Amino acid sequence: MGLAVSCPRCGGALRPPGLAHSGWLCDRDGQVPPLHTAARVNHEVFAAATGRAVDSGMPLWCLWPLPTGWTVTGVGWVGDDREGVVATVLACSGPTPFSDGPADVVLVAEDPGVGLGARYAGIPGPDPGPSLAHCLAAEHGSNAKLKVAGHPTPLWAVTAPDDRSVYVGEARGRWLYAVTWPAQAGYLLSEDVVLHDLADWLPAELVYGALSPRLVGAH
Repeated sequence: MGLAVSCPRCGGALRPPGLAHSGWLCDRDGQVPPLHTAARVNHEVFAAATGRAVDSGMPLWCLWPLPTGWTVTGVGWVGDDREGVVATVLACSGPTPFSDGPADVVLVAEDPGVGLGARYAGIPGPDPGPSLAHCLAAEHGSNAKLKVAGHPTPLWAVTAPDDRSVYVGEARGRWLYAVTWPAQAGYLLSEDVVLHDLADWLPAELVYGALSPRLVGAH
């Protein structure tokens, strides 16, 4: 399907396993599971991605139903045939009244220690524990409450770079990140947002758009 392979923590190049090392190596982050990002988005690509997620029991979260004018614009997963999938990422893009250009939402589900969500969030990684602990210590209620796989799920806004909003919580025993660009697009998560696990069911009505640049490169 055409896949790019990179480091989940920094977006850098990886050296594949070889005689000297059994895992994928990043010059900055050492041995890491590889991030695979699809070079295009269509039903066949998502069917393959959801198949991998199902095999590992890893959710692949998507806004569903999609907001008016929004499309799905990217997908990726972290892992290999030996370890299975340890994280998934999906991008959606669409109009927002607070920006001249399109807004982007990136959703990450991951096991502890992967660092993919922290990379998109622009926060220290690999896990959001310190950032989230600061929110909880302030004894404020959650900043957003999404319905995730049918269950009300609280998310907390964590301090992030000015160009984005970052919400973090937990769903199905994994970290859940929701990152929006621009920052003002975070208003989407204060409304009646529903996240659906595409690994449970891949809607034939899902609308695909041009590939998002958010899933590749450093952040």
